[in-house]
Amino acid sequence: MPSESPAVPGSPPTAATAIETRGLTKRFGERAAIDGVDLLVPSGCAFGFLGPNGAGKTTMIRMLLGLTGASAGSMKLLGHPVPGERGIALRRVGAIVEEPRFHPYLTARKNLRIVAAVRGHGAAERIEPSLARVGLAERADDKVKKYSMGMRQRLGVARCLLADPLLLILDEPTNGLDPGGIQEFREMIRAMVEQEGRTVFLSSHLLDEVEKICDAAAIVDRGKIITQGPIAEISSGGDGARNELNVGVDDVELALHTLEGSETVKEVHRSDDGIRVVLAGELQSAAQVNASLVRAGVGVMRLEPVRHSLEQRFLEITSRLDEAPGGAHHPAPAGPHAAPEEASG
Repeated sequence: MPSESPAVPGSPPTAATAIETRGLTKRFGERAAIDGVDLLVPSGCAFGFLGPNGAGKTTMIRMLLGLTGASAGSMKLLGHPVPGERGIALRRVGAIVEEPRFHPYLTARKNLRIVAAVRGHGAAERIEPSLARVGLAERADDKVKKYSMGMRQRLGVARCLLADPLLLILDEPTNGLDPGGIQEFREMIRAMVEQEGRTVFLSSHLLDEVEKICDAAAIVDRGKIITQGPIAEISSGGDGARNELNVGVDDVELALHTLEGSETVKEVHRSDDGIRVVLAGELQSAAQVNASLVRAGVGVMRLEPVRHSLEQRFLEITSRLDEAPGGAHHPAPAGPHAAPEEASG
Protein backbone atom coordinates (compact mmCIF):
# COMPACT_ATOMS: atom_id res chain seq x y z
CA MET A 1 0.00 0.00 0.00
CA PRO A 2 1.41 3.42 -0.91
CA SER A 3 2.47 5.54 2.04
CA GLU A 4 0.08 8.27 3.05
CA SER A 5 0.82 11.86 2.16
CA PRO A 6 -0.31 15.00 3.97
CA ALA A 7 -3.74 16.17 2.94
CA VAL A 8 -3.68 18.73 0.16
CA PRO A 9 -5.14 22.08 1.28
CA GLY A 10 -8.63 22.51 -0.08
CA SER A 11 -9.00 18.84 -1.03
CA PRO A 12 -11.82 17.11 0.88
CA PRO A 13 -10.59 13.71 2.14
CA THR A 14 -14.10 12.27 2.25
CA ALA A 15 -16.20 13.92 -0.48
CA ALA A 16 -19.59 12.24 -0.76
CA THR A 17 -19.19 11.88 -4.52
CA ALA A 18 -15.98 11.35 -6.44
CA ILE A 19 -17.43 12.42 -9.79
CA GLU A 20 -20.56 14.44 -10.46
CA THR A 21 -21.75 15.87 -13.77
CA ARG A 22 -24.89 17.82 -14.63
CA GLY A 23 -26.06 18.25 -18.22
CA LEU A 24 -22.53 17.64 -19.46
CA THR A 25 -22.31 18.06 -23.23
CA LYS A 26 -19.48 17.96 -25.75
CA ARG A 27 -20.12 18.81 -29.39
CA PHE A 28 -17.90 18.39 -32.41
CA GLY A 29 -19.65 20.55 -34.95
CA GLU A 30 -23.24 19.28 -35.18
CA ARG A 31 -22.44 15.95 -33.53
CA ALA A 32 -22.89 15.55 -29.78
CA ALA A 33 -20.25 13.10 -28.53
CA ILE A 34 -21.56 13.61 -24.98
CA ASP A 35 -25.17 14.75 -24.72
CA GLY A 36 -26.59 16.13 -21.46
CA VAL A 37 -24.97 13.54 -19.16
CA ASP A 38 -25.89 13.43 -15.47
CA LEU A 39 -23.40 11.07 -13.83
CA LEU A 40 -22.94 10.36 -10.12
CA VAL A 41 -20.03 8.24 -8.89
CA PRO A 42 -20.07 7.65 -5.11
CA SER A 43 -16.81 7.83 -3.21
CA GLY A 44 -15.18 4.61 -2.11
CA CYS A 45 -16.43 2.30 -4.87
CA ALA A 46 -15.26 0.72 -8.11
CA PHE A 47 -17.41 2.20 -10.89
CA GLY A 48 -17.59 0.83 -14.44
CA PHE A 49 -18.27 2.99 -17.50
CA LEU A 50 -19.64 0.82 -20.33
CA GLY A 51 -20.75 1.53 -23.86
CA PRO A 52 -20.62 0.30 -27.45
CA ASN A 53 -18.39 1.61 -30.21
CA GLY A 54 -18.38 5.41 -30.42
CA ALA A 55 -20.48 5.86 -27.28
CA GLY A 56 -18.29 8.67 -25.94
CA LYS A 57 -16.40 6.95 -23.11
CA THR A 58 -12.95 8.33 -23.86
CA THR A 59 -14.33 11.78 -24.61
CA MET A 60 -16.03 11.72 -21.21
CA ILE A 61 -12.77 10.84 -19.45
CA ARG A 62 -10.88 13.58 -21.29
CA MET A 63 -13.47 16.13 -20.20
CA LEU A 64 -13.34 14.99 -16.58
CA LEU A 65 -9.58 15.51 -16.57
CA GLY A 66 -9.83 18.91 -18.24
CA LEU A 67 -8.03 17.69 -21.37
CA THR A 68 -10.86 18.96 -23.53
CA GLY A 69 -13.50 21.54 -22.69
CA ALA A 70 -17.22 20.94 -22.32
CA SER A 71 -19.69 22.61 -24.64
CA ALA A 72 -22.29 22.85 -21.86
CA GLY A 73 -23.04 21.59 -18.37
CA SER A 74 -20.91 21.25 -15.25
CA MET A 75 -18.67 18.66 -13.58
CA LYS A 76 -16.92 18.11 -10.27
CA LEU A 77 -14.03 15.87 -9.22
CA LEU A 78 -13.72 15.17 -5.48
CA GLY A 79 -16.10 18.03 -4.83
CA HIS A 80 -14.08 20.54 -6.88
CA PRO A 81 -15.52 22.15 -10.04
CA VAL A 82 -13.61 21.43 -13.24
CA PRO A 83 -12.08 23.38 -14.88
CA GLY A 84 -12.44 26.08 -12.18
CA GLU A 85 -10.48 24.16 -9.51
CA ARG A 86 -8.90 21.56 -11.78
CA GLY A 87 -5.43 21.95 -10.30
CA ILE A 88 -6.61 21.26 -6.75
CA ALA A 89 -8.74 18.28 -7.77
CA LEU A 90 -6.06 16.61 -9.88
CA ARG A 91 -3.55 16.60 -7.02
CA ARG A 92 -5.40 13.58 -5.65
CA VAL A 93 -6.41 12.02 -8.99
CA GLY A 94 -4.46 9.40 -10.94
CA ALA A 95 -5.45 8.66 -14.53
CA ILE A 96 -4.63 6.55 -17.57
CA VAL A 97 -6.20 7.73 -20.83
CA GLU A 98 -5.96 5.14 -23.60
CA GLU A 99 -2.50 3.50 -23.68
CA PRO A 100 -0.05 4.71 -21.00
CA ARG A 101 3.12 6.15 -22.54
CA PHE A 102 6.62 6.31 -21.10
CA HIS A 103 10.21 7.09 -22.10
CA PRO A 104 11.05 3.72 -23.71
CA TYR A 105 14.82 3.88 -23.19
CA LEU A 106 14.53 4.61 -19.47
CA THR A 107 13.81 2.03 -16.80
CA ALA A 108 10.46 1.84 -15.05
CA ARG A 109 12.01 3.24 -11.87
CA LYS A 110 13.57 6.20 -13.70
CA ASN A 111 10.28 6.93 -15.47
CA LEU A 112 8.54 7.11 -12.11
CA ARG A 113 11.29 9.31 -10.66
CA ILE A 114 10.66 11.88 -13.40
CA VAL A 115 6.94 11.91 -12.59
CA ALA A 116 7.60 12.05 -8.84
CA ALA A 117 9.85 15.09 -9.28
CA VAL A 118 6.94 16.96 -10.85
CA ARG A 119 4.35 15.64 -8.40
CA GLY A 120 6.17 16.50 -5.18
CA HIS A 121 4.21 16.02 -1.91
CA GLY A 122 6.08 12.83 -0.99
CA ALA A 123 5.66 11.19 -4.40
CA ALA A 124 9.28 9.96 -4.48
CA GLU A 125 8.72 7.91 -1.32
CA ARG A 126 5.82 6.13 -3.04
CA ILE A 127 7.84 4.83 -5.99
CA GLU A 128 8.91 1.54 -4.41
CA PRO A 129 5.53 0.75 -2.75
CA SER A 130 3.78 1.54 -6.05
CA LEU A 131 6.04 -0.76 -8.06
CA ALA A 132 5.48 -3.52 -5.51
CA ARG A 133 1.71 -2.94 -5.54
CA VAL A 134 1.49 -3.61 -9.29
CA GLY A 135 3.95 -6.51 -9.25
CA LEU A 136 6.84 -4.81 -11.04
CA ALA A 137 9.39 -4.54 -8.22
CA GLU A 138 11.64 -7.21 -9.76
CA ARG A 139 11.47 -5.65 -13.25
CA ALA A 140 11.79 -2.02 -12.16
CA ASP A 141 15.32 -1.65 -13.59
CA ASP A 142 14.39 -3.01 -17.03
CA LYS A 143 13.97 -0.48 -19.82
CA VAL A 144 10.30 0.11 -20.62
CA LYS A 145 10.89 -0.73 -24.30
CA LYS A 146 11.27 -4.36 -23.14
CA TYR A 147 7.90 -4.33 -21.39
CA SER A 148 4.84 -6.09 -22.75
CA MET A 149 1.61 -4.13 -23.17
CA GLY A 150 0.31 -5.64 -19.95
CA MET A 151 3.42 -4.57 -18.04
CA ARG A 152 3.08 -1.03 -19.38
CA GLN A 153 -0.53 -1.01 -18.18
CA ARG A 154 0.62 -2.02 -14.71
CA LEU A 155 3.34 0.63 -14.77
CA GLY A 156 0.65 3.13 -15.69
CA VAL A 157 -1.25 2.22 -12.53
CA ALA A 158 1.98 2.56 -10.51
CA ARG A 159 2.41 6.05 -11.94
CA CYS A 160 -1.14 6.88 -10.83
CA LEU A 161 -0.35 5.75 -7.30
CA LEU A 162 2.42 8.33 -6.94
CA ALA A 163 -0.29 10.91 -6.26
CA ASP A 164 -1.71 8.77 -3.42
CA PRO A 165 -4.99 9.26 -5.30
CA LEU A 166 -8.43 9.41 -3.78
CA LEU A 167 -9.71 8.78 -7.31
CA LEU A 168 -8.24 6.65 -10.11
CA ILE A 169 -9.60 7.05 -13.64
CA LEU A 170 -8.57 4.15 -15.86
CA ASP A 171 -9.32 3.79 -19.56
CA GLU A 172 -9.40 0.12 -20.66
CA PRO A 173 -6.96 -0.89 -17.88
CA THR A 174 -6.89 -4.65 -18.59
CA ASN A 175 -5.69 -4.29 -22.20
CA GLY A 176 -2.81 -6.65 -22.85
CA LEU A 177 -3.20 -8.63 -19.64
CA ASP A 178 -3.35 -12.42 -19.71
CA PRO A 179 -5.96 -14.22 -17.57
CA GLY A 180 -3.60 -14.40 -14.60
CA GLY A 181 -2.80 -10.70 -14.94
CA ILE A 182 -6.49 -9.82 -15.12
CA GLN A 183 -7.11 -11.76 -11.90
CA GLU A 184 -4.24 -9.92 -10.18
CA PHE A 185 -5.56 -6.60 -11.47
CA ARG A 186 -9.04 -7.41 -10.16
CA GLU A 187 -7.68 -8.20 -6.72
CA MET A 188 -5.57 -5.03 -6.75
CA ILE A 189 -8.55 -2.81 -7.58
CA ARG A 190 -10.75 -4.45 -4.93
CA ALA A 191 -7.99 -3.93 -2.34
CA MET A 192 -7.67 -0.26 -3.31
CA VAL A 193 -11.39 0.20 -2.79
CA GLU A 194 -12.04 -2.01 0.23
CA GLN A 195 -8.80 -1.61 2.19
CA GLU A 196 -7.55 1.81 1.12
CA GLY A 197 -10.84 3.64 0.56
CA ARG A 198 -10.03 4.81 -2.95
CA THR A 199 -12.55 5.34 -5.75
CA VAL A 200 -11.79 3.65 -9.10
CA PHE A 201 -13.60 4.79 -12.26
CA LEU A 202 -12.83 2.51 -15.17
CA SER A 203 -14.06 2.25 -18.71
CA SER A 204 -13.91 -1.20 -20.26
CA HIS A 205 -15.37 -3.28 -23.06
CA LEU A 206 -14.99 -6.43 -20.91
CA LEU A 207 -18.45 -6.75 -19.40
CA ASP A 208 -17.61 -9.84 -17.39
CA GLU A 209 -14.63 -8.11 -15.76
CA VAL A 210 -16.64 -5.00 -14.90
CA GLU A 211 -19.25 -7.22 -13.28
CA LYS A 212 -16.56 -8.93 -11.18
CA ILE A 213 -14.61 -5.78 -10.27
CA CYS A 214 -17.18 -3.01 -9.92
CA ASP A 215 -19.80 -2.14 -7.32
CA ALA A 216 -21.74 0.14 -9.67
CA ALA A 217 -21.73 1.13 -13.32
CA ALA A 218 -23.22 3.34 -16.01
CA ILE A 219 -24.10 2.29 -19.55
CA VAL A 220 -23.57 5.03 -22.12
CA ASP A 221 -24.77 5.02 -25.72
CA ARG A 222 -24.76 7.77 -28.36
CA GLY A 223 -23.36 10.12 -25.75
CA LYS A 224 -26.21 9.57 -23.26
CA ILE A 225 -26.37 7.68 -19.99
CA ILE A 226 -28.93 4.93 -20.55
CA THR A 227 -28.86 3.54 -17.03
CA GLN A 228 -26.64 3.75 -13.96
CA GLY A 229 -26.57 2.34 -10.45
CA PRO A 230 -25.41 -0.71 -8.50
CA ILE A 231 -24.37 -3.65 -10.70
CA ALA A 232 -27.06 -5.90 -9.19
CA GLU A 233 -29.82 -3.38 -9.99
CA ILE A 234 -28.65 -2.82 -13.56
CA SER A 235 -28.31 -6.56 -14.19
CA SER A 236 -31.79 -7.32 -12.86
CA GLY A 237 -33.46 -4.38 -14.58
CA GLY A 238 -33.90 -2.11 -11.55
CA ASP A 239 -37.36 -1.48 -10.17
CA GLY A 240 -38.93 -3.65 -12.84
CA ALA A 241 -36.77 -6.63 -11.97
CA ARG A 242 -38.08 -10.11 -12.72
CA ASN A 243 -37.51 -12.59 -9.93
CA GLU A 244 -37.17 -15.90 -11.73
CA LEU A 245 -36.51 -19.50 -10.76
CA ASN A 246 -35.14 -22.48 -12.62
CA VAL A 247 -36.91 -25.55 -11.22
CA GLY A 248 -35.92 -29.13 -11.99
CA VAL A 249 -38.91 -31.46 -11.59
CA ASP A 250 -39.77 -35.09 -12.33
CA ASP A 251 -43.17 -34.27 -13.88
CA VAL A 252 -43.19 -31.12 -16.01
CA GLU A 253 -46.87 -31.32 -17.00
CA LEU A 254 -48.04 -31.70 -13.39
CA ALA A 255 -45.75 -28.87 -12.29
CA LEU A 256 -47.13 -26.54 -14.96
CA HIS A 257 -50.71 -27.46 -14.05
CA THR A 258 -50.02 -26.92 -10.33
CA LEU A 259 -48.48 -23.45 -10.69
CA GLU A 260 -50.76 -22.01 -13.37
CA GLY A 261 -53.10 -19.58 -11.66
CA SER A 262 -51.06 -19.47 -8.43
CA GLU A 263 -51.03 -16.07 -6.72
CA THR A 264 -47.29 -16.35 -6.10
CA VAL A 265 -46.48 -17.03 -9.76
CA LYS A 266 -46.66 -14.45 -12.54
CA GLU A 267 -45.54 -16.74 -15.37
CA VAL A 268 -44.56 -20.40 -15.70
CA HIS A 269 -43.38 -22.26 -18.78
CA ARG A 270 -41.40 -25.27 -19.87
CA SER A 271 -37.59 -24.98 -20.06
CA ASP A 272 -34.78 -27.23 -21.26
CA ASP A 273 -34.19 -28.70 -17.81
CA GLY A 274 -37.63 -28.42 -16.18
CA ILE A 275 -39.70 -25.27 -15.75
CA ARG A 276 -38.97 -21.52 -15.55
CA VAL A 277 -41.03 -19.62 -13.00
CA VAL A 278 -41.43 -15.84 -12.87
CA LEU A 279 -42.51 -14.89 -9.35
CA ALA A 280 -45.22 -12.34 -8.70
CA GLY A 281 -43.36 -11.05 -5.65
CA GLU A 282 -39.97 -11.29 -4.00
CA LEU A 283 -37.58 -14.25 -4.17
CA GLN A 284 -38.69 -15.32 -0.68
CA SER A 285 -41.88 -16.66 -2.24
CA ALA A 286 -39.77 -19.41 -3.84
CA ALA A 287 -40.45 -21.40 -0.65
CA GLN A 288 -44.19 -21.27 -1.40
CA VAL A 289 -43.58 -22.47 -4.96
CA ASN A 290 -41.58 -25.42 -3.63
CA ALA A 291 -44.28 -26.27 -1.05
CA SER A 292 -47.05 -26.13 -3.70
CA LEU A 293 -45.18 -28.52 -5.96
CA VAL A 294 -44.41 -30.98 -3.17
CA ARG A 295 -48.05 -31.00 -1.98
CA ALA A 296 -49.12 -31.81 -5.55
CA GLY A 297 -46.78 -34.80 -5.61
CA VAL A 298 -44.15 -33.23 -7.88
CA GLY A 299 -40.57 -34.25 -7.12
CA VAL A 300 -38.35 -31.13 -6.98
CA MET A 301 -34.72 -31.94 -7.73
CA ARG A 302 -33.44 -28.39 -8.12
CA LEU A 303 -34.71 -24.88 -7.39
CA GLU A 304 -32.44 -21.90 -7.93
CA PRO A 305 -32.81 -18.17 -8.71
CA VAL A 306 -31.98 -17.11 -12.26
CA ARG A 307 -28.89 -14.95 -12.24
CA HIS A 308 -29.24 -11.94 -14.53
CA SER A 309 -25.83 -10.93 -15.87
CA LEU A 310 -24.61 -7.47 -16.77
CA GLU A 311 -23.92 -8.82 -20.25
CA GLN A 312 -27.59 -9.78 -20.73
CA ARG A 313 -28.75 -6.38 -19.54
CA PHE A 314 -26.23 -4.57 -21.75
CA LEU A 315 -27.34 -6.48 -24.83
CA GLU A 316 -30.99 -5.92 -23.96
CA ILE A 317 -30.51 -2.16 -23.66
CA THR A 318 -28.37 -1.67 -26.76
CA SER A 319 -30.54 -3.98 -28.88
CA ARG A 320 -33.65 -2.04 -27.89
CA LEU A 321 -31.97 1.23 -28.86
CA ASP A 322 -30.88 -0.21 -32.21
CA GLU A 323 -34.46 -1.23 -32.96
CA ALA A 324 -35.88 2.20 -32.10
CA PRO A 325 -36.78 4.52 -35.02
CA GLY A 326 -33.65 6.29 -36.20
CA GLY A 327 -31.40 4.08 -34.09
CA ALA A 328 -27.91 3.59 -35.44
CA HIS A 329 -26.63 0.06 -35.73
CA HIS A 330 -23.89 -1.10 -33.38
CA PRO A 331 -21.82 -4.18 -34.14
CA ALA A 332 -22.42 -7.20 -31.96
CA PRO A 333 -20.05 -7.76 -29.04
CA ALA A 334 -16.91 -9.72 -29.88
CA GLY A 335 -16.85 -12.88 -27.82
CA PRO A 336 -19.10 -13.88 -24.95
CA HIS A 337 -18.11 -11.11 -22.55
CA ALA A 338 -17.11 -8.15 -24.68
CA ALA A 339 -18.82 -4.98 -25.86
CA PRO A 340 -17.29 -3.36 -28.92
CA GLU A 341 -14.23 -1.24 -28.26
CA GLU A 342 -14.74 2.47 -28.60
CA ALA A 343 -12.88 4.50 -31.14
CA SER A 344 -10.65 7.12 -29.60
CA GLY A 345 -12.50 10.35 -28.89
